[in-house]
Amino acid sequence: MKHQEIRDKFLKFFESKGHAIVPSSSLLSNDPSVLFTTAGMQQFKPYYIDPSSAPAKSIVSIQKCMRTSDVDEVGDAVHLTFFEMLGNFSFGEYGKREAIHYAHEFVTKIMGLKIDYVTVFAGHSEDDTKYADSESQSVWNDEIDHTIQVKKVYGTDNFWGPTGNEGPCGPTTEIYVNGIEIWNIVFNQYYRHKDGQLSELKFQGIDTGMGLERLAMVAQKKDNIFETDLFEPLIQILPGEGIPVRVHRIIADHCRAVAFLISDGVIPSNKEQGYVLRRLMRRVIVQCHLHGIELEAIQEIFEKMIELYREMYPGLNLELVKSVFEQENQKFQKTLKTGLKELEKTETVDAPAAFKLFESYGLPFEIVKEVAGDKAAGLNREDFEEERKRHQEISRAGAEKKFGGHGIAEGDDFRKTRLHTATHVLAAALEKVLGQKIQQNGSDITVERLRFDFQFSRKITSEELKQTEEIANEIVRKNLSVSAKEMPLKEALDSGAGAFFKMKYPERVKVYTIGDESDWFSKELCGGPHVSHTAEIGRITITKEESVSGGNRRIRATVD
Repeated sequence: MKHQEIRDKFLKFFESKGHAIVPSSSLLSNDPSVLFTTAGMQQFKPYYIDPSSAPAKSIVSIQKCMRTSDVDEVGDAVHLTFFEMLGNFSFGEYGKREAIHYAHEFVTKIMGLKIDYVTVFAGHSEDDTKYADSESQSVWNDEIDHTIQVKKVYGTDNFWGPTGNEGPCGPTTEIYVNGIEIWNIVFNQYYRHKDGQLSELKFQGIDTGMGLERLAMVAQKKDNIFETDLFEPLIQILPGEGIPVRVHRIIADHCRAVAFLISDGVIPSNKEQGYVLRRLMRRVIVQCHLHGIELEAIQEIFEKMIELYREMYPGLNLELVKSVFEQENQKFQKTLKTGLKELEKTETVDAPAAFKLFESYGLPFEIVKEVAGDKAAGLNREDFEEERKRHQEISRAGAEKKFGGHGIAEGDDFRKTRLHTATHVLAAALEKVLGQKIQQNGSDITVERLRFDFQFSRKITSEELKQTEEIANEIVRKNLSVSAKEMPLKEALDSGAGAFFKMKYPERVKVYTIGDESDWFSKELCGGPHVSHTAEIGRITITKEESVSGGNRRIRATVD
C-alpha cells in the first residue's frame, strides 16, 4: 500500500464517518511556546475550550509536523525531524467509545493490520487511581474484542497534558502493531488549572495522532521507516559504496525538512526557525563533503521528494528550494574546508572551541561533535548553547553601549531558561529519591524538552520516577527563590555545591541556589541562565528514562 493510498484511505474513512477534512496548517506555528507545528491538534487547540468556534464538530486532517528535540538522534531506525501526523478530532460530538471503534475499524478492516496490544491509563500511580480510564478498557474488551490484550499503564505515559501552564488534558489509549506504537488517542475530558488540579470539561474532546511514516512501515512490512516508499526513492539517488547507512538517512530526512521549511517561507539565518533550517542544510552539505557526494545528488533528491509529495502538498516550491539551498551551499563552501582543517588541528574540542568553529566557519554543533570524535568527548549541546548565549550578551552589551539600547531585540529564550532550572530541580529531586549523589555526564536542552545523562547502575523504577516528579513539582509549587553568587571554587565546593557537569572550573565560579541559603534544595555550580523563582518553571513532566550505555542513564522531561 503506497503512501498516498494510505493518506486517501484515512481521509475518506473519517469523511464517511461525518468528519470535515481540514488541510494541514503551516509548519510555522502561532503557538509562542514552540518554534514549529509539532502535532496535528495544534491548530485546533481553541476548539476544545469553545467548540462553537470550530468549523465542524468533528474534523480529520493530515498535518505536516516538525520536531527538533531529537535531531542528534536522526540517522537511527526511527527518529525524524519532519513527519506527517494523521489525526481525527472531535469537539464535543463523540467520545471514547466512538473514537476507539473508529480506530479499531480503520486499523483492522481498512488497513488489514493485526493489533498486538493496546494500553490504557490506570491512574497516576497504584495508590492514585482516581482518574483511571476503566471505560476505554471496557470498550476494547467488552465491545470490540475480548482477546485483545489491554495493558494498564500508570503515570504520565498515558495521560496527555497541555502545552502551557494550564489547558485541556486527559487519559490516552495507544495502539501497538508489530511491536511499535502507531496511534495515540487522547480523551480531553479534564481541564488542568494552574495549581495542577483537574476539573471536568463541559465537552469531551477527542485528539488522535498517528505517524504516517510508522503506519507505512507496518503496512509495507518494512523493518524501519527508511525502507518505506517515503524514503527509499530518495536514498536510492545517493551513492552507496563506502557510505554509512546513517549518512543516507540523515540526508534523506534533512532534505525533506529543508524542502518543507523553505516552501513554508523560512529562510536560513542565525536565529529561531532560520537557525534550524541553516543547521539542517549545513549538516547535509558537510556530510556530502566528507563522503564525496556531489551536490547535484541533493538537487535530485529535492526533485524526487517534491514529485512524491506534490499531490498532497501543492505548495511545495521546487525552484525556490533548489535556489535557497544552492545559495547557502555557495556561502558555506567558502569556509567549510578551512573550518574542517581548523577542527583537525584543535587538540581538545570544548564548548568555546566548538563555538569558535561555528562562529568563524559555520560548522554546526552536530558536525563538530561527529567529526571531532574522541576530541569532543566532553562536549554537550547545552554548554555550546550557553557559550553562544554568552557571546550574544557580549555583543548586545557592546551594541547598547554604542547605540544607547535603541533597537536592540531581547534574545533570551525564556522557555529554555525554564527547562534549564527544571534540570537542576529534577537532578536534586532524583538524588533525594535515590538517597545518593549522582554524577551527571551531560545535558541537552531545546525549546521543547530537557535531557540529562547521569551515572547509575540500574534502571530507575516507575515508582522512583513518579516520586522524583512529585518532589520536583512540589518545589515548583513552593515558588522558592533562585539566587546566584560568585565565589572561589574551593569555597563553593566546601559549601556543598555540586559540580553539575563534567568540566574544568575556573578559580572563581558562579553558584546557583534554589531555596534559602540556610535551607537550600539545590546548590550547583553553573553558568546560568535561570528563572528567579521556581513557580516560573511550570509543571515538570518526566517523559522517558532509558539506558544510554553501560552504567549511564538518561532522563527526558518537559515543562508545561
